Amino acid sequence: MKYIIDRFEGDYAVVEDENKLMMDIQLEDLPKEVQEGDVLVKIGDSYSVDLGETERRKKKIQELVDDLWE
Repeated sequence: MKYIIDRFEGDYAVVEDENKLMMDIQLEDLPKEVQEGDVLVKIGDSYSVDLGETERRKKKIQELVDDLWE
């Protein structure tokens, strides 16, 4: 399952899953380097950042923003 970090609230990361459902994950369960917009992959009981997918999403979002201002 993949999740996108939407924001941080206190000790939790608010994430959106592949079905567009929002949920909270405790920060202590995530890698320390996570940031808003990162794509997480859950493997077993642990989470890791999918760097490739995170970069693809950021690039796509930047392209959409650039197109908006052209």
